Amino acid sequence: MAEKKQIPLRLSEKLYAEIAAWAEDDFRSVNGQIEYLLTECVRQRKKDGKYVSEMIDVSPEFDV
Repeated sequence: MAEKKQIPLRLSEKLYAEIAAWAEDDFRSVNGQIEYLLTECVRQRKKDGKYVSEMIDVSPEFDV
């Protein structure tokens, strides 16, 4: 397996809590969940040449 690159990442407490809860639901670590989500976004972009959302710059409706 290729060595993984370590990067610093700053998240708001609220976003971290949301990701942590989601990770727990999916039986992953927070780090694993973030890696999974980023991988899915990259896979989607490669699939159709677009980001997950056409409205990527529009703020989401939930308060994170």
